Amino acid sequence: MEGPPDLDPLLSGNGTIVTRIEGNRVRPNLNNTLSTFYRNLEDALDVRRASHSFYSIVQNNWQNSDAVDFCSGDILGLGRSPDRRAEFLREFDRHPDFSTGSSGVRLMDGNHTYLEQTEQEIAAFHGAETGLIVGSAFEASIAVWSSIPRPGDVIVYDSLVHASTHEGMKQSLAMVQVEFPHSDVEGFRSVLLEILDSQSLVRQGKRSVIVAVESIYSMDGDVCPLEELIEVAMEVIPSGNIQFVVDEAHSVGVIGPDGAGLVCELGLQRDIAVVIHSFGKAIGATGAIILGNQTIKSALANFSRSVMYTTSPSFPFVAAIKSGYKLLMSGRMREAQDHIQRLSIVFFETLESHPLWPLAQEKGLLVVPLAQNWEDRLFQTHVITVSTHQNYTY
Repeated sequence: MEGPPDLDPLLSGNGTIVTRIEGNRVRPNLNNTLSTFYRNLEDALDVRRASHSFYSIVQNNWQNSDAVDFCSGDILGLGRSPDRRAEFLREFDRHPDFSTGSSGVRLMDGNHTYLEQTEQEIAAFHGAETGLIVGSAFEASIAVWSSIPRPGDVIVYDSLVHASTHEGMKQSLAMVQVEFPHSDVEGFRSVLLEILDSQSLVRQGKRSVIVAVESIYSMDGDVCPLEELIEVAMEVIPSGNIQFVVDEAHSVGVIGPDGAGLVCELGLQRDIAVVIHSFGKAIGATGAIILGNQTIKSALANFSRSVMYTTSPSFPFVAAIKSGYKLLMSGRMREAQDHIQRLSIVFFETLESHPLWPLAQEKGLLVVPLAQNWEDRLFQTHVITVSTHQNYTY
């Protein structure tokens, strides 16, 4: 007699889905047995559980099985690529006397030649004067917004910028911070006109407006209308005291010449003051780089506490980044980049041809923002948001 079939690992007692569902159960009886310190924490977590927005740290099946990865940041597959591992290990062979640590902060004993060379190579690839590698894209945003804006400057930001941008703005010396509707060019114009009317120092050209946008937005996967925003900025504030900070976390490696990003795709390198590239997604490493000119780099080194007081990136950390960029620069990732375009098109065609798609839209059961007019885009993005009726975390 045959036994019961094996449970899908996702649905087993300690599987991903069960763990996430169980994690969202409110536990008031358990909380009553805890000390005040832990009970207060659990009470706050129960608010998350009650709204089905509690997150559990679980194993990802695609990392330890033959499951297909549809959701991680390893967009090009570089993180698990044999070619990438070989290139990474070759960096160690080229520098056999490397140190496993950096032994200090960047401004003291932690700086090293390999780090500086890598920064310049990456900056050149993206058409920038120089760059500064930091521990994460979140840290990069904090560093930029806590050090670049000066007292009296005004920050204007898209309503869907990353949480890290908001955290950085909280630490900024620019007290006036104004949101504009997401990717709304005319809304952006209105905000700039209001700033000119209310901020005399900006109007006189003595203080600057700094604009925060992203190349590809992670919330909906749409592309920033960067050219149009720059045109409006130059029209409304022709004196030149308006600059852009572009977060390219979701575009590096995917769009632009050999994956150099949206700014390079549009040829706007000279028009953007600061560009942030994350290495935790398509590059298949960790960390980020802040690109700009030498003035930007000096401001980061002198005014950003996270740069001043954080241990410098080590050789293994930088080698992972450099090996990923070597594959990008060589053109060996073009097939993977083209494959993303093909997959996105197949997704939209399959979705629209499904007989239940119109009904799902009508009932609000499924929302795919990028499905509308997808054929009209010059290129597709890899971030395709699919929202169900219930806002659960599983």
